[in-house]
Amino acid sequence: MSNALKRKVNRLGIMGGTFDPIHNGHLVAAEMARGEFNLSKVLFIPSGTPPHKNSRDVSAANLRYEMAGLAIKDNPEFDLSALEIERKGLSYTVETLRILRRTWPDYELYFITGTDALLEIFSWREAEEILTMIQFIGAARPGFDASDFLLKVQKEHPETKGRIHYLEVPALAISSTDIRARVRHGQPIRYLLPESVRLFIQQHGLYITEENA
Repeated sequence: MSNALKRKVNRLGIMGGTFDPIHNGHLVAAEMARGEFNLSKVLFIPSGTPPHKNSRDVSAANLRYEMAGLAIKDNPEFDLSALEIERKGLSYTVETLRILRRTWPDYELYFITGTDALLEIFSWREAEEILTMIQFIGAARPGFDASDFLLKVQKEHPETKGRIHYLEVPALAISSTDIRARVRHGQPIRYLLPESVRLFIQQHGLYITEENA
């Protein structure tokens, strides 16, 4: 069969996280992954109650969801899902992926995350099943040599071979943790995140104190 007659492969990018707040590093990583891996769409999924974090240290889900919506509204290839924040209890990735697998049955799933978070995958609930459902795109800061890192992952977990990819992203020096600290200390955050999100943070008084930072 010729290439022209082969079924077009649809690929869905998944960008999960607390997004507290979402920033330009997230957006650049998603856009570069979309282009590099020919993703049809990137779906942003703010976490509800993340199992690896103290829920008291995370801003309210509705606020994080609204910030994500403001950040991506100008990109038609970006979409937003309330899947995790509407689900009761802790947000486990495997449960989210099962739903996405049923919702997008004709799509290959690509999970976009930071390279430093890749090793944490194996501590996730039912990690073996996750690895059969999706491929991973590890976004790394410029100058980060991922070759040794990927070799280490594949050596320790042979089942990941060919399922973890590396992508250099120039904006990854930006972090949500740093943005929250800058707000708390009265330092500027303009240009680190979309202006609409900066204004939202200012309007709602987010991250001003240690308790809500």
